[in-house]
Amino acid sequence: MAIKNVILPPNEIPKQWYNILADIKMNPPLGPDGKPISPDALAPVFPMNLIEQEVSSERWIDIPEPVLDVLRIWRPAPLTRALNFEKALGTPAKIYIKNEGMSPPGSHKPNTAVPQAYYNKIFGIENMTTETGAGQWGSALSFACAQFGLTCKVFMVRISFDQKPYRKAMMETWGGECIASPGPTTNAGREALAKNPDTPGSLGIAISEAIEAAVADTSGKTRYSLGSVLNHVMLHQTIIGLEAKKQFEMIDEYPDIIIGCAGGGSNFAGLAFPFVYDKINGRDVTIYPVEPRACPTLTRAPFVYDHGDTAKYTPLLPMYSLGHNFVPPPIHAGGLRYHGMAPTVSQLAKEGLIEPRSVTQMDSYAAGLLWARTEGYIPAPETTNALALVVEEANKAKAEGKEKVIVANFSGHGLLDLAAYEKYLSGQMTDVVLPEEDMKKSMEIFKDYPLPEALKST
Repeated sequence: MAIKNVILPPNEIPKQWYNILADIKMNPPLGPDGKPISPDALAPVFPMNLIEQEVSSERWIDIPEPVLDVLRIWRPAPLTRALNFEKALGTPAKIYIKNEGMSPPGSHKPNTAVPQAYYNKIFGIENMTTETGAGQWGSALSFACAQFGLTCKVFMVRISFDQKPYRKAMMETWGGECIASPGPTTNAGREALAKNPDTPGSLGIAISEAIEAAVADTSGKTRYSLGSVLNHVMLHQTIIGLEAKKQFEMIDEYPDIIIGCAGGGSNFAGLAFPFVYDKINGRDVTIYPVEPRACPTLTRAPFVYDHGDTAKYTPLLPMYSLGHNFVPPPIHAGGLRYHGMAPTVSQLAKEGLIEPRSVTQMDSYAAGLLWARTEGYIPAPETTNALALVVEEANKAKAEGKEKVIVANFSGHGLLDLAAYEKYLSGQMTDVVLPEEDMKKSMEIFKDYPLPEALKST
């Protein structure tokens, strides 16, 4: 009888994070003058203990015991064999998911929200600001701040703020304050509204507002927190893949294919980076980050230096980017509506260690619906993008007659996203693919950003 759930014993929870910066060469972030910035330049925005992790090249970094105490609320997370999904597809592939929807906020995001809140707390910070797309990150940070006695202010992208009102209620239940972005309380928000009063918003705008709000506090007791993109965020998420590797060892399996949806990169990196380490060291494994065709950062954008936010408050980061002014179409996978990709994920794609793919919104929801009807869990819109590629790869295995082992990151549940499922089921949802003319218009911004020498050599 096939094993359905692989449960890692509680005492086997990883005690260290894996830092991929020990194994790849990265281009440095740059200041407005085009020169590498020092860690001190980030001090007004992040606490120094997180900045140290951001620039660390140590391969293994210890997880503090107070962080583990909170993570143990839901970790280790199960590795689940999708037997009914396999049967419905008629595939010889073995399909597994790493279920990150078991956390209190219902996604993978607390894996980094908890350590970020902890490190801010011990540094003497009292207040945190952040942005959120679909609301999962804002919920996670609100939860984490409640665990360590911090206040939390969240700027939520307007389209998701309107589509997902119960995410706002979730944040407020944990004591967080949720504000629609763009809004009139910041210069970045007012500027965005002046350009387009009906804008659906973007993560780039929301990041600008959250950073501005943090820096505006002259008491020195407020810092900003980012839920994706940065190195220390990717680091914290690797607990996912490290657990998964232990679980595959328990059943004497190893995946042929790794899949994770990719917006800013944290969900994908969390599962994939520990397996990238194996690939760097000679293991044969195929690793796919998958994104929506409405926001094709990895699959169509150039590898450039660009800002991580619309108002250009962040340093210039080496990444695949659609341009910091880019406002993605208002698809329902709000967590994947980001103009750039994590520098570490971008570097891996550039080196060919991972192979980016894209899927349509309709294929994603079809996969999500099939999953819900066979496996029970209703996946988040972001997760359905990963499942759509799982379907593609399972069908490919069927056509080839090969018994491949596929594992995907189930980034979160969709219980607060039922309005989107309702639209899909009622025929009101359509596919959204970024038009070539919009892509070219977005790329015009890079005329003002001549390619630095640091990227010319890579």
